[in-house]
Amino acid sequence: MANATAQQTEKKASFGSKLGFVLAAAGSAVGLGNIWRFPYLAAKYGGGLFLIVYIILTVAFGFSLMITEIAIGRKTRKSVIGAYQTLHPKFKPLGLLAAIVPLIVTPYYCVIGGWVLKYLAVFATGTQSQAADTGSFFSGFISSTSESTIYFLIYLLLTAVVVLLGVEKGIERISKIVMPALILLIVGIAIYTITLDGAGAGLKYYLLPDLQSFSLKQLLITVTAAMGQLFYSMSLAMGILITYGSYMRKEDALESSVRHIELFDTGVASLAGLIIVPAVFVFSGGNADALRAGPSLMFVTLPNVFESMIGGRWVGFAFFIMVSLAALTSSISLMETVVSIISEKFHLKRIPSCLIAFGLCIVLGMVSVLGYSIWDEVTILGYQMLDFFDFISNNVLMPIVALLTCILIGYVVKVKTIEDEVEECGHTFRAKKLFRVMIKYVCPICMVIILITPFVIKL
Repeated sequence: MANATAQQTEKKASFGSKLGFVLAAAGSAVGLGNIWRFPYLAAKYGGGLFLIVYIILTVAFGFSLMITEIAIGRKTRKSVIGAYQTLHPKFKPLGLLAAIVPLIVTPYYCVIGGWVLKYLAVFATGTQSQAADTGSFFSGFISSTSESTIYFLIYLLLTAVVVLLGVEKGIERISKIVMPALILLIVGIAIYTITLDGAGAGLKYYLLPDLQSFSLKQLLITVTAAMGQLFYSMSLAMGILITYGSYMRKEDALESSVRHIELFDTGVASLAGLIIVPAVFVFSGGNADALRAGPSLMFVTLPNVFESMIGGRWVGFAFFIMVSLAALTSSISLMETVVSIISEKFHLKRIPSCLIAFGLCIVLGMVSVLGYSIWDEVTILGYQMLDFFDFISNNVLMPIVALLTCILIGYVVKVKTIEDEVEECGHTFRAKKLFRVMIKYVCPICMVIILITPFVIKL
């Protein structure tokens, strides 16, 4: 009984202000998805065309799903499992499915966060020339069990400490410091990049769609890739927004908060592309292979770019500080979601819940670490461990969770459930008509497209 009472007290925790909520939720959205994943996808899928498609999807598709999840959390005041069960008892399995996503993503995300810390350390110590090679430094690092484990554990510990401090004293406080610092860094580096000689060609590639190579197949591939990026970038269908929504005050305007989060998310992603794509274009001489380097773009190609710059060590150092801050805000939100699930499910206080989450992340994270070292020959469906976790969460579980959420809201409990929550305390829901159309018709179709396209067209 005492534990149950303690749990109820924990769930009454809330953000101290609308700004605190917006910055925390924006911090969740702004992470490796924006600075690592978005630029390489933009480079791979046509630059300007991808950017335009992504922005359109953000203001319609992303907005509708984000406002739905935050409203569910604020209405129910519960973590993801309890939230879906409260809305409709028969949808409890959906809550369980949604809870699996952060349990899968948090550990491997912290492994990648450890990679970022390694590169930050390299530039901080002035040994960045080691990283400026054809990729042997990066492959050597991730294949070293001891070294990659150390950086993974350091990053995981940093994340856990903030979560342990709680919602207002930990998450909100760190977000208020980190997010403004992140914005200043990314704007400063972007200005530096676009003033480099030869950056104009890279800017043109990144900002203007290439209509000469346009085709319906290319558009479908680009739209699918952009929709998949939205999940990763905006923290959709991970339980994060439901968890943060449960900490949101009723008097704070939900719709305007979501728009501010979108602005942060899209702005940082666009600026990251503005840094990486033109810079790689400049120092590779417009080499198409360098632009299509994919996930290795940040860890293999960019160190070469920084090595070629005057003062490149300090530009690289600032860049990896920026990436570290962005990654940390997202991993904090992921772990907080896991802690919230454990705390509510087992009626535990924050400290034991954090310790359990920390232990789970160590075990599952080590699977990803070892998947690139002593277990590098072990694959699932042709994927190495970390890549499999990324595929199953982003390409399968998240779209399924989002699709079933749309069905629940659009056709079971009805859209008025969300609309009433948005209009709490006299607030106006200006995009109500757009929201209804998106949730009932457009978003479900988009989810089906995401699920089937990889099996029809190899991305």
